[in-house]
Amino acid sequence: MKKIQIDFVSDVACPWCAVGLGALEQAIANIGDAAQVNIRFQPFQLNPAMPPEGQNIGEHLTQKYGSTLEQQAQTYAAIRDRGAEVGFEFRLEGRGRTWNTFDCHRLLEWTLETEPSKQLPLKKSLLKAYFTDGLNPAAHDVLLRICGELGLDVTKATQILTSDEYAQAVRARQQFYAANNINSVPSVILNEQYLISGGQPVATFESALRQIAQLES
Repeated sequence: MKKIQIDFVSDVACPWCAVGLGALEQAIANIGDAAQVNIRFQPFQLNPAMPPEGQNIGEHLTQKYGSTLEQQAQTYAAIRDRGAEVGFEFRLEGRGRTWNTFDCHRLLEWTLETEPSKQLPLKKSLLKAYFTDGLNPAAHDVLLRICGELGLDVTKATQILTSDEYAQAVRARQQFYAANNINSVPSVILNEQYLISGGQPVATFESALRQIAQLES
């Protein structure tokens, strides 16, 4: 069976990353045995300078993009609908702020190194915690609860979160992708050669996977 390695460069605070991941998973399911696909999640921070207390989401979007509250509501409606198409639920309730996601990336780096099979469940749980449940993905109690629910070593996770462990590795990966002109997310890199940018529909990912499977044959 042909193998396809996917590096999914993304941020937990990126709604289009949740949409893109849902579409990619559906595409992988659709191609069946055409290829064996493995996903690795790579770090990207939309707002690396976000303070620990976070920022009001409407205020943040206005400052960063110049958007009005009406424009933000229209964008949210489009994202919500796209999420529903791929089985991801966006809720505004309780999600009044945006947060720093660096600790999320450190935990994702840890799982990639030590328990790679847990990285996808962790990523999906982090996206759900923020976009569906309205939780703070920078709060250590939230992160540790998620780790516990996934069967990850909570003692080790606590050690990571209360230290600088994996910080250098995350920054190095971020710098690598920035140096290779990855400046928006999601950026989906297939076999380290082919780039798909943005939260694309299922058909786009499926077509790319089938083409690459044929090229690799």
